[in-house]
Amino acid sequence: MKVKLAYGQGSLTVELPDGRTTVIEPSHTPGLPDERAAVLQSLEHPIGARPLRQWIKPGDRVCIAFTDITRATPNDRIIPWLLDHLSHVPREQITLLNSLGTHRPNTQAELEKLLTPQVVRNYRVLNHEPENPAALVTLGATRDGTPALINRHFVEADVRVVTGFIEPHFFAGFSGGPKGIMPGVAGLETVMSNHGARNIGDPKSAFGITVGNPIWEEMRDIALRVGPAFLLNVSLNEQRGITGVFAGGLLEAHSVGIEFVRRSAMQKVKSPFEVVVTTNSGYPLDLNLYQGVKGMSAAARIAQESGTIILACECREGVPPGSPLDKLLRSASSPEEILAMLATPRFVRPEQWQAQIQALIQRKAKVLVHSSLPDEIIRAAHLTPCRDIGAAVRECLELLGPEARVAVLPQGPLTIPYLA
Repeated sequence: MKVKLAYGQGSLTVELPDGRTTVIEPSHTPGLPDERAAVLQSLEHPIGARPLRQWIKPGDRVCIAFTDITRATPNDRIIPWLLDHLSHVPREQITLLNSLGTHRPNTQAELEKLLTPQVVRNYRVLNHEPENPAALVTLGATRDGTPALINRHFVEADVRVVTGFIEPHFFAGFSGGPKGIMPGVAGLETVMSNHGARNIGDPKSAFGITVGNPIWEEMRDIALRVGPAFLLNVSLNEQRGITGVFAGGLLEAHSVGIEFVRRSAMQKVKSPFEVVVTTNSGYPLDLNLYQGVKGMSAAARIAQESGTIILACECREGVPPGSPLDKLLRSASSPEEILAMLATPRFVRPEQWQAQIQALIQRKAKVLVHSSLPDEIIRAAHLTPCRDIGAAVRECLELLGPEARVAVLPQGPLTIPYLA
């Protein structure tokens, strides 16, 4: 059978054996017939909050947080619609803040692609600065005593709006909601505390779990310290069409959105598979190997112990090269050494959470990666290059015998497979 895998800005078609392959995807949800009307209707009739226009008094400064280039949020649609809705607010009173977390700043060209050239030309657009003390305000501390730092523009605004989209998240449960503030516009050391080895290793820091999840609950608590924020989140289908709009109170609207997304994303399977083929849901989430750990993590939920995971992730931006993750992976001789390093008291590195999750997955299964990267880059990350996914699957099945089975997650972490 032929299966299309989300990959880059297109797809990969792979040939997999009939009768032994199970394709697992989100339940299809059709896109809204009039996306703009749905967004505007939600702004005027929000969940658990007053309509957005009623939040704004004359002279108020408005800060709108939007997601960066690594996210599939349709910013180029929802941000112009939001700004049209706020056309009564003078443009000089509105700041658009790129909630990139600890990711790299986006270029002028990328910002224009995200928001449209017209928006970038007519409004103040800023990249969040997670390592600039002057750009951050302290709002108490995290649970381990680290300063809870949030972007000054966002904190000092009179009206705060958080935009984004809701999808399953491999250690925060779901994206969107409070995550647009923490880690979206948080300081690096705050994010490193929240994403520390102990929290990452907690069994409730997983896809689909928010209640009892120490990472999500701390994100929520820090986000609430900023003060009231109006949420505009959407859900998407595999064609990136908007399937739902969730506007209103930060927690109230997010909670409704989570349950909407959960119904389509959660997919039950009876037993683990010897081989799991996954993706990182294509562009923009498969820009780099850092993001690719999400696809591995989705597959690991249903992979058999000592099984094989094959990830299709384009990685047009590399690991990225020279990034904290790249340096951490290269500093160790094996995944087990990475886990030993992270277990050392006071050992803390930026992006260590991604290396930790990758190493824990590799304790369970062998991980192969099909990408645009040279083989030596993949091997330096302690992974196995895979040039032909179909051939790799056939080779695994020949070794395992006629009863071995294959699962495929064509949309990667947009699906949350779970064992019955």
